[in-house]
Amino acid sequence: MSRRSLARLLVSAAMLLGASPAFAENRLALVIGQSAYKSVPVLPNPANDAKAMAQLLSDSGFQVVSASDLSQNELRAKVSEFAGEIAAKGADTVALVFYAGHGLQVDGENFLVPTDVDPKREADIPIQAVRLNDVLNTLNSVPSKMRILLLDACRNNPFPELKSTGHGLAIVDAKTGAPGTFLSFSTSPGAEAEDGDGSNSPYTTALLAAAKETAPIEETFKRVRVAVNKATDGRQTPWDSSSLTEDFRFVAGPAGAASAPKLASTKRTVEEWKRALQGKPVDAANEIIVADGTDEAYEAFAVLYASTPRGLQARDWLDRHRRMVAWNNAVTINTAAGYRAFLAQYPDGDLTATARRLEERLRNRPNMALALAAPISVPTTNAALTCPCNAPSQRAPIKRVDAPARQRAEPAPPKRASTPPRRVVEEEEVVVVRRPPPREIYEPAGPPVSIGIGIGIGGGYGRPGSYGGYGGRGGDSWTGRRSGY
Repeated sequence: MSRRSLARLLVSAAMLLGASPAFAENRLALVIGQSAYKSVPVLPNPANDAKAMAQLLSDSGFQVVSASDLSQNELRAKVSEFAGEIAAKGADTVALVFYAGHGLQVDGENFLVPTDVDPKREADIPIQAVRLNDVLNTLNSVPSKMRILLLDACRNNPFPELKSTGHGLAIVDAKTGAPGTFLSFSTSPGAEAEDGDGSNSPYTTALLAAAKETAPIEETFKRVRVAVNKATDGRQTPWDSSSLTEDFRFVAGPAGAASAPKLASTKRTVEEWKRALQGKPVDAANEIIVADGTDEAYEAFAVLYASTPRGLQARDWLDRHRRMVAWNNAVTINTAAGYRAFLAQYPDGDLTATARRLEERLRNRPNMALALAAPISVPTTNAALTCPCNAPSQRAPIKRVDAPARQRAEPAPPKRASTPPRRVVEEEEVVVVRRPPPREIYEPAGPPVSIGIGIGIGGGYGRPGSYGGYGGRGGDSWTGRRSGY
């Protein structure tokens, strides 16, 4: 081989090495596809979605663990094993979970649905399924750099027996959990996602394309939102929540390229959005507000384009999002008054029956916050202080309280008929020990004195776990719930 040919080969190799992904952290991914459900129709796409995502993540530097068609016990065990692998890799690890399959919300709680479930009523879901917050809590139990959870799980409720489950999934706010968490749902809270007509769902199809670009994760999922909204003609819009403090990209830039620092975005008002959108074609304006994803952007668009189909979809998105935020607040507060307030604002909807049931369940529950905050009344003064007639002789009755006990502990003294009456008045100790006065002498003229009352109240609180308490803040058997992840 000539020197010139060797030099060309070395240059080509250097270019390839320089363009290859360079990651500063360990990357672990758990990819789950749930297709072969036993008690409901098979979902064709989750298996394909999981296979395609496993390949994408592997190409992006992740060590991938794939699993499919898991039962409840298998799903729990797989998540636990994955947490163990994160712990073994160390705190400088990016942990990612992708789940495709059925998901449900019951009483404001999100559940991932194993393939072996066969529920007959809402009470069966917490027993047979896996709580999403249990997955998050397990991931948070081991040190890691960041946690990314991608859920293509907001499909329609496949169980006709469950009449009062809410549509789609409930809100999970990453900002109220552990920092360094990113959550993405295939559609907005309270809505249902489509399985799609192709070999992959609309959400996974968009993610497979957007994740191949060199962009921060927030920008990647803006592109996913726009792509899914366009592919479904506005019927489906993914939703995400982030508490990330560091940059993440599925595909890294050239070796040595520095990541741009995360900048806080400036939130616009409704009026500012109206001025920004004014005069734009409806489709172009729609892409802008979908990428932004804030209430203010949707509100401005719904006003400016109220008579268009996209304007009506924006209004529907906004109303549903605000209802789900109010529902999340009611579930978090978890009081009868909180559910009554939700019902007053949203008396009709898919969450009405659930809100009424929880309000009824909590109506007669003791208010723990008030009971614990109320001071226990322990009098520090004698009631005689409020009675002027007894004030001068306040100490004498108090000194005589123990006299009966001393009398019972010692032999009765012989009677002394010759005791002078004057001695009774001047030497009170002799009178106390030898001849206790009648009981009525020691009782105050005013109302009876309370020495102290102890009140013990037991119970728990938390978000409503419809049929059992668990983890976090504790709870009783009907309303206790975990603290959240």
